Amino acid sequence: MADEEKKEAQGREEEKAKKGLPVKLIILVLLVFILAGGGFFAFKSGMLDKLLGKGEKEVQAKKTEEVAKPDIGPIYPMDTFIVNLMDPMGKRYLKVTMQLELAKEEMRVEMDKRLPQLRDAILTLLSSKSFKDISDLSGKYQLRAEILASLNRYLKTGKIKNVYFTEFIVQ
Repeated sequence: MADEEKKEAQGREEEKAKKGLPVKLIILVLLVFILAGGGFFAFKSGMLDKLLGKGEKEVQAKKTEEVAKPDIGPIYPMDTFIVNLMDPMGKRYLKVTMQLELAKEEMRVEMDKRLPQLRDAILTLLSSKSFKDISDLSGKYQLRAEILASLNRYLKTGKIKNVYFTEFIVQ
């Protein structure tokens, strides 16, 4: 009988230990979530910046930079380009219309003066491309970057900030 009582007592202790583990685990998980939520709140509300010693002016400047996005610069329209692509059969052509974003308005005079040079650079670049080079999105981004770099070599008063394709047809 004593053995049976000992076994029952051990069984009860084991049940208590098993029940105690999930309760402790649940409390631990809840504590982690509460701390993580508090940290996230502090980060989002800017309290973390204050605790780390960042001044109010720095925090405000950071928020202003995030909100204020630069406007688009002056746009310089280019005439449509139609070129034969580098193709073994020579049967593919590209029709492109683009607009150039200038860094400042004063560049228009230089753009007008250098228009033949700029058109020649674009025509040469476009005709050196094959259908495979420009058929996918990454090819178009690459072409845009090449046009930008090529044209900026000619300019003295400023730079072209971006090239926008308004028509892009390959046939």
